[in-house]
Amino acid sequence: MKILIVDDERRIVEVLEAYLEREGYEIHSADNGIDALKKAKTVSPDLIILDLMLPDISGEEVCRLVRKESDVPIIMLTAKSAEDDRINGIVMGADDYITKPFSPREVVVRVQAILRRIKKPEKVERLEFNGRKLSIDLEKKEVTANGQLITLTPIEYKLLTNMATNPGRVYSRMDLLEKIQDEGMYYEGYERSVDTHIKNLRKKIETDSRQPEFIVTVFGMGYKFGGVLDAANAPV
Repeated sequence: MKILIVDDERRIVEVLEAYLEREGYEIHSADNGIDALKKAKTVSPDLIILDLMLPDISGEEVCRLVRKESDVPIIMLTAKSAEDDRINGIVMGADDYITKPFSPREVVVRVQAILRRIKKPEKVERLEFNGRKLSIDLEKKEVTANGQLITLTPIEYKLLTNMATNPGRVYSRMDLLEKIQDEGMYYEGYERSVDTHIKNLRKKIETDSRQPEFIVTVFGMGYKFGGVLDAANAPV
């Protein structure tokens, strides 16, 4: 499993790295917040050890930004030991809070305890719904509707996969806009532009776009994915 250590004190990084590598973990490190955010995306760590006092942006801000994209466990390191500081860290999204100075062995034990609680689901390569009326190959990024391979734009594909992996969840237009901003949609700046992409997506995957069974409108709120996952794909 991969652990990202974020601290500008090289000695701390080296000590933690030595102890954690001894336990079989793959270690990556960053000495500032910007680099930490980049590696959180490129490395996809299973856990982050995050110092709050960084030279560019604060650890609190790093935690906030990471939490917008991921639920990766975060252990905060800090010299602040007041109760309010610890509470704020947990409220901010941290899974644990360790004050400096600390015992490296204690850090290892806490890392192991958190990772034991996390059991990663098996990687899903294909999702099929409503008796294979809709099939999404997540590896090949291919979508089949009613037995026909269809072509989706990057935005349409991202809309579909985000909703299909969370069936039943209601997404506001702003929720969906945030999901696809990095596909070049941000400059449009209007929540209603989501409706256009939804309309086009429905034309491609629905048998009857006027009575959709997959991309369902929730009036006054937004949209949800209404497909039923086939038994072969359902979690045990």
